[in-house]
Amino acid sequence: MGIRVRSVAGVVAVFLAVAAAPAFAQVPLTLPVQSQRATVSQTIGLTEITLTYHRPAVKGRTIWGGLVPLGKVWRAGANENTTISFSSPVTIDGQKLPAGTYGLHVLPADHEWTFILSTVSSAWGSFSYDEAEDAARVNATPQAAPFQEHLAYTLDDPGPDRVLVTLHWEKLRASFPVQVQTNEVVLASIRRELRGLPRFGWQGWNQAAQFCLQNKVSLDEGLAWADRSLALNENMTNLMTKAGLLEAKGDAAQSATLRTKGLAIGTEVEVNQYGYQLLGQKKVDDAIAVFAKNVKDHPQSWNVYDSLAEGYAAKGDKAQAIANYGKARAMAPAAQFDRIDGELAKLRK
Repeated sequence: MGIRVRSVAGVVAVFLAVAAAPAFAQVPLTLPVQSQRATVSQTIGLTEITLTYHRPAVKGRTIWGGLVPLGKVWRAGANENTTISFSSPVTIDGQKLPAGTYGLHVLPADHEWTFILSTVSSAWGSFSYDEAEDAARVNATPQAAPFQEHLAYTLDDPGPDRVLVTLHWEKLRASFPVQVQTNEVVLASIRRELRGLPRFGWQGWNQAAQFCLQNKVSLDEGLAWADRSLALNENMTNLMTKAGLLEAKGDAAQSATLRTKGLAIGTEVEVNQYGYQLLGQKKVDDAIAVFAKNVKDHPQSWNVYDSLAEGYAAKGDKAQAIANYGKARAMAPAAQFDRIDGELAKLRK
């Protein structure tokens, strides 16, 4: 017995229901893929570098010159584009690239590979690759490497302003460097942040000035930032920052005047921190003088003797180091005994 439809509306409803069924049946499920997705990232300074790719396996196949033909652009992974992203501008083999995401391809050959960064990052593999869309090309010499079953990318040897992007698969490895103008990126970030809440406290302006001092960049701007910090709250920390900037610019006399003023108003903690800052700069005698001043001003504090001992130890004066560690231990809380005893044991060897 057939279906009886009593109205035009009923006919339309039945038709739509039947027509819709195949469409719903074609919606794919989300299932694991054989070449699994991976992401590796590294921060250089303030620049985030992220590489996203799919990891094909060797599976006993011939890779170079087989699965991956030589002399043809390869997708540098599996499935859709392998991509590399930079949160700020970078330089690759002298070629400047703006911040953004790029498609990564490789042109392998017998003795030299070419890594290609394309302005198109949303393609499927390299099937629609167009040389006219290249953002940068860099040559690399493949090297023999331990067997690697699944394709792997690593970001190697990160430094203050560079990192190596390395592809490793089967028994070959190849790399290319990415360089970052870290100081420029950080200065741009500082300028942006000082337009916000940090501008209302002395600490933000001092941190900005300290960055200029530590990296010997934009010293005039650093001095202006130090003055903004001092105008909000003059203290030993920002006086020493300005003194360092003046010294870096060659004004030793004014620098010395500010250091004397800073030490005169510094708290025990501030003076101690300044001494360790001098130690970090390998100015050992200056650090000892600062620690000794703290001992004179705060003779009841075990910590000032401990710091002075560390200064003498850095100088190689074991007798003075042992004497001051002994004074520190006699006054210190029991929680410090093991550490101080360890330092004394090293000095007495």
